[in-house]
Amino acid sequence: MRCADCGHVFTSGYFNDAALRILFGHTQEQQTVGHDFERHRHVSARMIGRVAHYQPDGAWLDVGFGNGSLILTAAEWGYRAVGIDLRSANVAALRGLGCEAHELSVEALEGEATYSVISMADVLEHMPYPETAVAAAARLLSADGVIFISLPAYASPIWRLLDSSGANPYWSELEHYHNFSRARLCDLLAGHGFQLLEYGVSERYRACMELIFRRTPLA
Repeated sequence: MRCADCGHVFTSGYFNDAALRILFGHTQEQQTVGHDFERHRHVSARMIGRVAHYQPDGAWLDVGFGNGSLILTAAEWGYRAVGIDLRSANVAALRGLGCEAHELSVEALEGEATYSVISMADVLEHMPYPETAVAAAARLLSADGVIFISLPAYASPIWRLLDSSGANPYWSELEHYHNFSRARLCDLLAGHGFQLLEYGVSERYRACMELIFRRTPLA
C-alpha cells in the first residue's frame, strides 16, 4: 500500500499474536547471539564510532538486538549496555554473556530519560506501528541523547536499481511491514522531537541507510 498524502509504503495487514509466536519461536542462524561475531564486531565498531562522536558514554539501549553484535561491542566501548528482544532464546544467550537483556518491546520498557543512546538497527520496518516505538524512545532518552536507526532505503537510487533489475529482496521480506524513505523517516522522527545529525550508508544489509538523530525540545 502507498499513502496518497506522504507516499509512505506499507503492508495492508499485520501478523496476529499466534503468527508472531511462530515467527519468534524459530530464530534464523544469522539472528542468533554470537553468529559470525568477529566479522560483525568490525561493522558494529564503525557504527558505534559514529555514534560516540555525538554521545561518547552513558547507557546504550539496543532494541531488537538480534545476533548481539552491536550491543556487545557497545559494552566493549564502555557503554552500560542493555538489550531488548522478543526472542527468549536470544535474551537468555545475551544474559549468559554478562549483558543486561530483557524480553519485551521498547514500548513496555519503563523509565524516563534513562539512556544516552538508543539503537534500532533494522527494527522499525518490522513494527506494525513504528511511531509508538519512536515515542517510547523519546521518553527513554536523556535530554541530549541520540538515536541510531538503520533500515532499507526506500526511494533511494540503489532501491530503484534493484527494482529495475527485478532483484529487490525487500518486496518478499515477510517480516517487513514498512518501507521508509529518508524523507519519511526524518518526518516521523521530527514529529517526536528529533533532529537529523548524520546520514550514511549501512554495511549490515543490502540497500540500507543509517541515520543518527538527537533529541531536541519540541516547540
